[in-house]
Amino acid sequence: MDAIIKKLKTTVPADIAAAPAPSAPRPSREEAEAAVRTLLAFAGDDPGREGLLDTPKRVVSAYEEIYAGYRECPADILDRTFAETGGYDDLVLVRDIPFHSHCEHHMMPFYGKAHIAYTPVERVVGLSKLARLTDIFARRLQTQEHLTAQIAAAIDEILKPRGVAVMIEAEHTCMSVRGVAKHGATTFTSRFTGMFRDNPAEQARFLSMVRGPQR
Repeated sequence: MDAIIKKLKTTVPADIAAAPAPSAPRPSREEAEAAVRTLLAFAGDDPGREGLLDTPKRVVSAYEEIYAGYRECPADILDRTFAETGGYDDLVLVRDIPFHSHCEHHMMPFYGKAHIAYTPVERVVGLSKLARLTDIFARRLQTQEHLTAQIAAAIDEILKPRGVAVMIEAEHTCMSVRGVAKHGATTFTSRFTGMFRDNPAEQARFLSMVRGPQR
């Protein structure tokens, strides 16, 4: 597995193997806080009033949390697998994984659920790792389409299963609270690889399980 991870980090796009490398030095915390004060003034408020004095510090701290995915490597999350499966080689599905992310176009939140399935070959990954993988990619500036593709590609490249299926359903606040302001509109995206891409019956089985009754 170590050899696979090493190869992965050198042969696939950086946004799958590891966090993107910045093209310029990262601004200091003080510079980031100054930028927040500028935005507060642009919005029409007074950054110097009592209620906003500590807002720049809070915003920068929040950014460190909600964009933590830039500092984590997806490959490291999936690098531990288990071979003691009793020969299990059918679909593994984790559905209803909650996530929140931010649109790269308006930097506004979008949030929803991810449904992830794969069909293992000899080895499986801990189920919590699929949720952590989702969080790593979600905690970056994203589009839903790119988020869906990244999750599927990472699992496909690292685990080498017989197939991967990913579906994401989400509400985008850049659509629900601004612009057309259509609250409650849900966007669905999906990506299939291997047997899920090539076999319509397997796609249908995945969709049936995702849309099955809530427990």
